[in-house]
Amino acid sequence: MSAEPPEMRIGDRERKATDDRLRTALDDGVLTLVEYDERTQQAWAARTQRELDALVADIPGAAPAPRPASSAPAPQQPSRPPFHERIGKAVVPLVIAATAVFVGGHLVTADDGASVFGNRTVQVVPGDPEVEVGTLFGSTEVVVPPGVVARTTGTMIFGSTRCEQACQLPPGGASLPEVVIDANGAFGSVEVVTPAEAAQGGLRDNDDDGDDD
Repeated sequence: MSAEPPEMRIGDRERKATDDRLRTALDDGVLTLVEYDERTQQAWAARTQRELDALVADIPGAAPAPRPASSAPAPQQPSRPPFHERIGKAVVPLVIAATAVFVGGHLVTADDGASVFGNRTVQVVPGDPEVEVGTLFGSTEVVVPPGVVARTTGTMIFGSTRCEQACQLPPGGASLPEVVIDANGAFGSVEVVTPAEAAQGGLRDNDDDGDDD
């Protein structure tokens, strides 16, 4: 009488398939955590398919772990973007929308001048106590008359408001009439300058000249 041929040995693919089946049984409440831990250790120590089948034989609806038909790796599911990337994609549109609403409202109420995708120069009339300007993706130059001191207010989002000589108090504690420059906008700049600074090309041109020196 001839002896039965030895059973073919299994590999990690078959062991993992049984481990996945045991994990499902644990999630469904069929196995306790202790039982799952014991059986999964036995699954990874198994050498034949018969040993694996015995570990899932009493699980309802569990058939013996199938052998893979192909050695090709299973297709990978697309990974989910990290949490911070998903939050960023949601927050950025909200920030842009809020910025557009804020800037749009101030551009409408900027009685003395507004700049959108361009440059504009606003001359302050002597005796005017306040000037309202707005800018969006552009630049606005506000020229104040001699004999006054400027003070800037307002909000620039992703932009800047600059005022150098025009905002300097006179030496010796002398007082001068004040003009308030209310500058609001986003993605742009507002420069408050004296007539002398304006004649020299504004604050940025003056900075360039200083760098060249």
